[in-house]
Amino acid sequence: DEFLAMLAHELRNPLAPISAAANLLSLRADSDPQLARASNIIGRQVAHIVHLVDDLLDASRVTRGLIQLDSRPVDLKQVIADAIEQVRPVIEQRRHRFTLDLAADAVYVLGDHNRLVQILVNLLDNAAKYTPEAGHVELELKANDGAVTLSVSDSGIGMTPELARHAFELFYQGQRALDRTQGGLGIGLALVKSLAELHGGSIAAESDGPRQGSRFKLTLPRQMPAARPADVPDTTAQASAGGLRVLVVDDNADAALTVALLLETMGHDAVVEHSAGAALERHERGAFDLYILDIGLPGMSGYELVARLQASGTAKHALFVALSGYGQEHDREASARAGFSVHLVKPANLRQLQDLLATFQSRRH
Repeated sequence: DEFLAMLAHELRNPLAPISAAANLLSLRADSDPQLARASNIIGRQVAHIVHLVDDLLDASRVTRGLIQLDSRPVDLKQVIADAIEQVRPVIEQRRHRFTLDLAADAVYVLGDHNRLVQILVNLLDNAAKYTPEAGHVELELKANDGAVTLSVSDSGIGMTPELARHAFELFYQGQRALDRTQGGLGIGLALVKSLAELHGGSIAAESDGPRQGSRFKLTLPRQMPAARPADVPDTTAQASAGGLRVLVVDDNADAALTVALLLETMGHDAVVEHSAGAALERHERGAFDLYILDIGLPGMSGYELVARLQASGTAKHALFVALSGYGQEHDREASARAGFSVHLVKPANLRQLQDLLATFQSRRH
């Protein structure tokens, strides 16, 4: 343990000037594309080494009992948003389809926000890294009165039963290719397990075998919010009681996540997909109350998608909302002809969504 700590600290010393030099190069690279590429390569590799060093330091601190959690009530949906922001570049670089499925109501745990983000970043990064390009990564949040479960699933290389049993052991790794393209030291999952246990939780690995994908389930004790004063209306509970199941489809990951988080804040259960094909597959597993569809989807437009969804016959009472960067009268007319009931112009704001959902819910009751 002391050796790991010393090694990590010694590795940090040369990283600072290397990183500074890369930054200097980037400042002078405006007119030199080769210099810009070189500085970007140095920056990415320095960030990779820093990540490995941080894992080494954390592994040493955990095994010696030196990590102290800054525990307080933490909104898990904010943890998820922060983790996705960190991992999105590698997901987009490898052209994965990313699906987000969140519980409708507010979900809190007692824990350290930064360490919880670290857990989720490790799980999502592994899922992206060990899944061949153009694969599928899914993050699902479920909660009951006593516990919260975060599941990270992928369509990647999977695990043998032996690897699944030993996945959380320090420095344990499955068989690697000679080029070690996945990299890593075998520290991340061991760190995840230690941090989960420090939070009073647990982590489990599942796989149907090689090339069958993997699923990691993080379980944490749920922290129920304090009761509100009797004279203060609990709008969250009201929204949750009449919560809708909503499918948000947009190939812009940031736009889709923003709309989904707004919906979740209002007490609805939002699922995100980034292509028409993925949306149709999700719809076949169960219809939604509300569909918010981007018009300019790749491969199949929102107009074609709404027609396919309505033709399925399983969404007769659903509301279909078009989301578009175009808001001229002929754009709205085109949406109506295609089968949309509402046309929203990007960026949709909280007030628009609140009014839309309130009107739709009042008509249902």
